[in-house]
Amino acid sequence: MAMTPATQQQPSTPEVPDLHRERRRLHTKLKLATQIGQGIDGYIIGGIGMAMAALTTDLHLSTFMQGLVGASPLIGIFIGGPLFGRLADRFGRRPVFLVDMLIFLIGSVLQFFVTDGTQLFLIRLLMGVAIGGEYAIGAPLLSEYAPRRGRGRLLASLEISWYVGYALATVVGALFADVDGGWRWSLASSAVIAVVCVALRGGIPESARWLLSRGRREEAEALIEKYGIEVDIDAEFDESQAPAREGFRALFSRRHLRSTVFASVFWAALVLPYFAIGTFWTQVFEALNMGDNAVAALLVYSFTAVAGVTAGCLVVDRIGRRRLLIPPFWITAGALALVALWPTSTPVIVGGFLFFIFLNAASSALTAIYPLEVFPTSLRTTGVGFATAMSRVGAAIGTFLLPMGLDRFGAEFVLLIGAGVLALGGLVSQFLAPETTDMDLARAARKARGA
Repeated sequence: MAMTPATQQQPSTPEVPDLHRERRRLHTKLKLATQIGQGIDGYIIGGIGMAMAALTTDLHLSTFMQGLVGASPLIGIFIGGPLFGRLADRFGRRPVFLVDMLIFLIGSVLQFFVTDGTQLFLIRLLMGVAIGGEYAIGAPLLSEYAPRRGRGRLLASLEISWYVGYALATVVGALFADVDGGWRWSLASSAVIAVVCVALRGGIPESARWLLSRGRREEAEALIEKYGIEVDIDAEFDESQAPAREGFRALFSRRHLRSTVFASVFWAALVLPYFAIGTFWTQVFEALNMGDNAVAALLVYSFTAVAGVTAGCLVVDRIGRRRLLIPPFWITAGALALVALWPTSTPVIVGGFLFFIFLNAASSALTAIYPLEVFPTSLRTTGVGFATAMSRVGAAIGTFLLPMGLDRFGAEFVLLIGAGVLALGGLVSQFLAPETTDMDLARAARKARGA
């Protein structure tokens, strides 16, 4: 039988997609969507500083209401971290990642139309809930698509984005400072950033690791093959089959308590002295009889912190997690103790604070890394959200108590308390911090709980 041309023709080989190009495109899009999200967090928190004086006059805010408006995002973070973290573990990363940014967009626009302090407080409280959600979902989702090598630097770069967003908000606020009602435009300007971020997030697929944690192996393997994701499929799938409690109760089970304690304590110990001293920097310097240098010192404080977190980002994958966390805890504790013991020595004060600020900021790069590495995929965003909330409790307690401590006991006592908090963080980290550099996330979580 003669063969027709059609039967003689060899079947054409379908064009093989460029795996590296697909992976690079997804990584770039996800990185931008996450970094912009972190940047908008800093933008929203930083923007209120430049706008506060003008909006206080326009909205006739009392001192009490000024405090509420200023603190509203921090209160919202305490709520949003655990809430969105739990939702992302239960319903998936992708929908929560998108809804979170939609809240930013809506809240940004609504700020323009407020007519009293209560409205502004409620709107910024809602935006604070979204900020907490961003902490809980952004970095974990990025980590679940990131390669093992270089994951630390990638995640640590989110902290730099936060500082950039904060600085940008200050610049925009200054540009609108002399405009009638300019505070409305400066606060609402975050809507522009949110629109860009919503567009980026719309095309991001679900996390393959989350799909595995839900037993949806075929869907996960399709994504892994399409984008060349580095995943230990068997380790993730085995983790999903392990009997475990769900939700917040699981954080305090024997299986995960070690990770919960470590993530919450190290994060709170890092930020408590930093936020407390930074918020009342002028009062601290006046108590040390250096009030004339407080403004210049505040600028040095800010730039040193940026340099520190950048340095942490650059070295985190080279020296490892534990080396970036534990020695700086002990060194910064010693630095604050030295300032407390020699409060009349200018070289000791300047040197002690510079060591504290730089190394504390360098270690803070780990707040975007360690919490999500010590929890399994099924509990990752819940755990990160809870640790976020605990860190803000620490920051709020320190900020609330510091001025009273200065007034009653003096700067030396306050600094010794700060040194004690840092030493506690170092002690807990010494025993509980795992070395997870370049490890697959599932194996890192196993190591964190001592398995």
